[in-house]
Amino acid sequence: MTLAHPDDELSLVDLLDRLLAGGVMLTGDITISLADVDLVHVSLRALISSVSTLMEGQETAVPEAALTEAELTEVRRA
Repeated sequence: MTLAHPDDELSLVDLLDRLLAGGVMLTGDITISLADVDLVHVSLRALISSVSTLMEGQETAVPEAALTEAELTEVRRA
């Protein structure tokens, strides 16, 4: 990610635009334990991207569970 001029500041809107244009994958694990006994383990995964980015790149697989019924129908037609 390079700026046109080194003195330019990257605004929050520019940052979000660039992140959504390429997509971001977030993962994390949370374990809740008491007295060294694991009680709850949660595995989190999130794909953050713009819809146009997801639809234009068919080489990137999108889980069907992440799409609404209308989006799923449109993807199957393409």
